[in-house]
Amino acid sequence: GIPWFTRMEAGVKAYNDQHAHVTATQYGPATADAAQQLKIIDDLVARKVTALAVVPMDPAVIEGALKRALDRGIVVVTHEADNQKNTQADVEAFDNGAYGAALNERLAQCMGQKGKWTSFVGSLGSQTHLQWVDGGTKNATKHAGMQLVDAKNESFDDANKAYEKAKEILRKHADIKGFQGSAANDVIGIGRAVEEAGLAGKVCVVGTGLPNASARLIDSGAITAIGFWDPRDAALAMNRVAELLIAKKDLADGMDLGVKGYEKVAVKKGPGRGVLIYGNAMVIADKSTYKDYDF
Repeated sequence: GIPWFTRMEAGVKAYNDQHAHVTATQYGPATADAAQQLKIIDDLVARKVTALAVVPMDPAVIEGALKRALDRGIVVVTHEADNQKNTQADVEAFDNGAYGAALNERLAQCMGQKGKWTSFVGSLGSQTHLQWVDGGTKNATKHAGMQLVDAKNESFDDANKAYEKAKEILRKHADIKGFQGSAANDVIGIGRAVEEAGLAGKVCVVGTGLPNASARLIDSGAITAIGFWDPRDAALAMNRVAELLIAKKDLADGMDLGVKGYEKVAVKKGPGRGVLIYGNAMVIADKSTYKDYDF
């Protein structure tokens, strides 16, 4: 039900349709809950699927399940989890620190490089979200006037939770000037709170989001800018890597996965038994450009 993963499923279905010898399907828990995701993975391992392509909600929670999968000869690919040890390849759309810095620089421009700002993560267990906000925090040090307050608020990828937390922060810090979000629903919840407070265009909101889901609040000025990569393309890239691994092909630095944003990937040693694959699929869009992306 989360728009991000609905878009990702479009990529899974496209890969399935494009490859007659492949049966690719997507599964997800009813809520953004790592324990529920673990149960799904355990079930798929028991069913002896050929490959798993996982976007971990909390990499640490599923390490054991992915190790069991690998031990049984199941190919494992991950996304948004460059600290995952039990994976053969983790596919990243870009360097995560650089992405967080790019979001924060856009926030800084809107804030005039000064004032209080805060950050949101979907979960404190989400490796990429922590990397994004840490990248943002590092970037903000370039601007002496920017002051980080109450960092790393958890939204659990729930727009309503982000909304309630943003309202709380607006009450606590009446002079706050900026919010940096991580989960795709963060900017929606934060933007709604900012709009209701009559602060659209006065308080800056920048973070990961999807163009169509964020459109109304971008148009109203409650969301300043969004960053993203196309989840459909990420699904295509993960499935492509899984198929290469099934065929026991090498994953080489500079290779073309045949997917937009992943035409010349960087391949590096990962933290465990696998590799890290970095694409160049980052997009930062605002009111003047978000309509160029129809998803």
